[in-house]
Amino acid sequence: MKGVKFVIAGILFGVIMVKSEAASWYRIQEMFRFQSFHMYGIIGTAVGLGAIAIFLIKKLEINDFYGHPIVFPHKEKSWPKYILGGLIFGLGWALAGACPGPMFVNLGYGYPTMIIVILGALLGTYLYGITKNKLPH
Repeated sequence: MKGVKFVIAGILFGVIMVKSEAASWYRIQEMFRFQSFHMYGIIGTAVGLGAIAIFLIKKLEINDFYGHPIVFPHKEKSWPKYILGGLIFGLGWALAGACPGPMFVNLGYGYPTMIIVILGALLGTYLYGITKNKLPH
């Protein structure tokens, strides 16, 4: 019964992704072809709300559920690795027509071909895990 809240959150996330068309392959392709503002609006709204939430957490010194302070560690200011990682992620996103959230949403929505995309994502994650120590971080 502990996991019920996560199942409910996942179902709610899936419904929102489908209703907003953020899980739509066609919407994602429109975004990568610069034919529509729809996905940029969704992503921009999420980034803006996230920035506001982080600002408020820091400003109001909000604690987590267990009363521990929420800490945001400082990131290294090396931008080339973020560019390379973003390019790899973006290429995968453009080729598959889905990023990690919509992969599972589309599978649940009834697109069995997403199994191939999910298996590819799992394989890529596995390969990263075994080569992580050899990569510049």
